Amino acid sequence: MQPEKFYYDNKIVRNFGIATVIWGIIGMTVGLIAAIQLYHPGANMHNQFTTFGRIRPLHTNAVIFAFVGNAIFMGVYYSLQRLLKARMFSDWLSNIHFWGWQLIILSAVITLPLGLTTSHEYAELEWPIDIAITVIWVVFGWNMFGTIIKRRERHLYVAIWFYIATFVTIAVLHIVNSFELPVSAFKSYMVYAGVQDALVQWWYGHNAVAFFLTTPYLGMMYYFLPKMANRPIYSYKLSILHFWALIFIYIWAGPHHLLYTTLPGWAQSLGVAFSIMLLAPSWGGMINGLLTLRGAWDKVRDDVVLKFMVVGLTGYGMATFEGPMLSLKQINSIAHFSDWIIAHVHVGALAWNGFLTFAILYWLIPRIYKTELYSKKLAAFHFWIGTLGIIFYAVPMYWAGFTQSLMLKEFTAEGMLKYPNFLETTLRIIPMHVMRSIGGSIYLLGVIVMAFNLVKTAKQGSLVADEAAQAMPLEPVATVAKEGSWHRRLERRPIQFMVLSLVVILIGSMIELMPTLTISSNIPTIASVKPYTPLELQGRDIYIREGCSNCHSQTVRPFRSETERYGEYSKAGEFVYDHPFLWGSKRTGPDLAREGGKYGNAWHYNHLMDPRLMSPGSIMPEYGWLLTQKLDTSTTAAKIRAMRTLGVPYAKGYDQQANADLEKQAKEISDNLYIDHIKVKKDKEIVAIIAYLQRLGTDIKANKTANNN
Repeated sequence: MQPEKFYYDNKIVRNFGIATVIWGIIGMTVGLIAAIQLYHPGANMHNQFTTFGRIRPLHTNAVIFAFVGNAIFMGVYYSLQRLLKARMFSDWLSNIHFWGWQLIILSAVITLPLGLTTSHEYAELEWPIDIAITVIWVVFGWNMFGTIIKRRERHLYVAIWFYIATFVTIAVLHIVNSFELPVSAFKSYMVYAGVQDALVQWWYGHNAVAFFLTTPYLGMMYYFLPKMANRPIYSYKLSILHFWALIFIYIWAGPHHLLYTTLPGWAQSLGVAFSIMLLAPSWGGMINGLLTLRGAWDKVRDDVVLKFMVVGLTGYGMATFEGPMLSLKQINSIAHFSDWIIAHVHVGALAWNGFLTFAILYWLIPRIYKTELYSKKLAAFHFWIGTLGIIFYAVPMYWAGFTQSLMLKEFTAEGMLKYPNFLETTLRIIPMHVMRSIGGSIYLLGVIVMAFNLVKTAKQGSLVADEAAQAMPLEPVATVAKEGSWHRRLERRPIQFMVLSLVVILIGSMIELMPTLTISSNIPTIASVKPYTPLELQGRDIYIREGCSNCHSQTVRPFRSETERYGEYSKAGEFVYDHPFLWGSKRTGPDLAREGGKYGNAWHYNHLMDPRLMSPGSIMPEYGWLLTQKLDTSTTAAKIRAMRTLGVPYAKGYDQQANADLEKQAKEISDNLYIDHIKVKKDKEIVAIIAYLQRLGTDIKANKTANNN
């Protein structure tokens, strides 16, 4: 049998590499602008399309799906071909995948600043884009499995296990979390409501971190680290344990984002238990990576690429230790809704995802261009300034989180809240936010230096678009020896491997989701809770459009500090008509679950026009356009019909009279504002959002009210 000659496709790898660098700089720049707005709101240039609420999801989508996403595809397309000793199944599919993914990212860049959002964290893109993501993900899977089928290597290496698990799990997560009912071309309502929607979203949200930001990067670690160190992976058996334990346990952990909420207690407890168990496989992977470098620490000292890998793996270890600790209820009660979580997320993102990506780029680009890295000194500068940037970013955010949480929970000797005004905590942590933006600037500078270094590297070399290779053809199954462990045999069967991976991740998903989604008695209704009026529904959609839930939560936890500050703790039945839920994940401003009736209409008008008039020192942006933009009531009937389809008990035919009721309520608010010498027409958007804010929490009378400017 003669070896077969073939060619690796380096052009698609190069394309994804270029996209990684470009989108990385764009995404991080948007993040820096958002960070600056948290102490200088004027940084939005008083433009409605660049407020924090609109660009924050743009930042997260850009760094997760554009920067990290393109880096994943770059690493997968490079390593998969070499591990399987085969060119990608189809150049045509590769190009569709590349350009389709870039168009999806471009659509996010356009739609999110326009306020076209579902408000689901890390899944904000509206339904037409969700469909496009599904199509391109299928193209990616088709190309990957086509390559696996035509491989010239019988056994699937550990990196490919993680690629397969990534593909099947992301497909399940995206499809289930994208059950939404279209209202118009770029507007939809989530099929689930309230507690159900929250559970599905954080099952998705946590596992998007697990199976988009973690498992494909672990696969790349298993391929690139041994290549960089020129040493075999430390333990094959540990890699088996790491893989199967990780994908089985990770999928259960999402409910730890919803501790002390109205999610059923059994689901919260499952989330906590599996989060703690998650520590073992996570650290197993980190240890497997670091011990691969045993005896090679002199090489690490001299090789900047390995330095990036070591800090990246260390960041992974830190983040995956802290995550389980944050799932403990005592710690979660302090950390949740605070900047502590921001620090935690960015240790993983900047160190694990960022530094691993940089290491792969520095190692891979010279090889496909058949040259040396332009400047090792610039790469070393990038390493040290990037590390400094992570420290300057994370440490102030930890400090800010501790400070804010402890201030909000502190009582005087007389039993009164020591800091009843939420704004006091906001002003106290501004210096930490300034330091955070400095850290982000330093980190971004390192990425720009890397981009320069890689461009110069490419210019001094020449891309080997089709890299010649040869390998023996795959032997017929009948001639292959049957010996080996059960797992060794499984590695020869990619379809069975994929099916088993799917079964493993579906076990936890179904046990967690099905009872809450299918057993209505798990979410008790409350007779006094009524559907939103048409004007309130329109106002809620404006609230979602402006991204208000990025800064304000809408759930009061059963802590004395929260019930004293905000009012009665939240009940599951309050949210049964909320499509989507709006509990939020960060309190940059106070909780709004009991906002209705605390202030007059004039207060809300002035607060939205200029927040500093009512709350001196506020970092909330001005929303002057709400005063002038006309409310689009042409969508009211369609929205009412959609809500009826989702089970909201509007009367049959109510969609035909909804706008009449809307105008009546709008006139009442407009007339009330006129009493306070505020002239505003009833058809302006600000009237609708005031109606929504005044409704919040009024279905259940709060026991106490407090000043929470």
